[in-house]
Amino acid sequence: MPRYKLTIEYDGTPFVGWQRQADALSVQEAIETAIEAFSGEAVRTQTAGRTDAGVHAKAQVAHFDLERDWDPFRVSEALNYHLKPHPIAILDCQLVSEDFEARFSAKARHYRYLILNRRARPALEIHKVWHVAVPLDAAAMHAAAQTILGRHDFTTFRSAQCQANSPLRTLDRLDVRREGDLIIIEASARAFLHHQVRSMTGSLKLVGEGRWPVEGLRAALDAQDRSRCGAMAPSSGLYLMAIDY
Repeated sequence: MPRYKLTIEYDGTPFVGWQRQADALSVQEAIETAIEAFSGEAVRTQTAGRTDAGVHAKAQVAHFDLERDWDPFRVSEALNYHLKPHPIAILDCQLVSEDFEARFSAKARHYRYLILNRRARPALEIHKVWHVAVPLDAAAMHAAAQTILGRHDFTTFRSAQCQANSPLRTLDRLDVRREGDLIIIEASARAFLHHQVRSMTGSLKLVGEGRWPVEGLRAALDAQDRSRCGAMAPSSGLYLMAIDY
């Protein structure tokens, strides 16, 4: 039975997230409906990361199996046709070995968070950034971010609904830089806890505003207490950028 690996781009704004839900449209449901439309087979896709409602993806990865051996180019073309008018695009489709798993074969996940840091609210970038009108110190945010790299208990930055067996994670990268009016946060790890990137971003904002000292982020981490986390950043500014295999 052939296995197909998809690389997917989507605007998460109109969806309830990646995962199927009974009462609203998800990215997973839209893609699985498109697969059935061209192949006649009802399948269940497996993904590298179940993004939340409103979160975007530049290169999400999913896999699925079909009974028939289709040419990967035809699969991607057919899916892009049947996915219209949803804001989802199949960037690439490849045949992979049967032991490939989009989630468990992944070696690293890379996220980007965008903060629009200016007085005027966004017009063109609405639903694509977090608008913060108060000036932020990107250098202080970056310095704070470096203090929590490595393997730690990230309970402070973990959703209460997180289903991971352990709060221990290894944060390989957390960089903050300014490009004009944008504050760009880049985060990389083999795996993240539920809401970890958005929670860290919300706390970094407090550093950028001067409400927390640079050392405050590490102090919040060491507390291993969710109540020490800053207000979680909204989903609109978060992008799944790439998955390494």
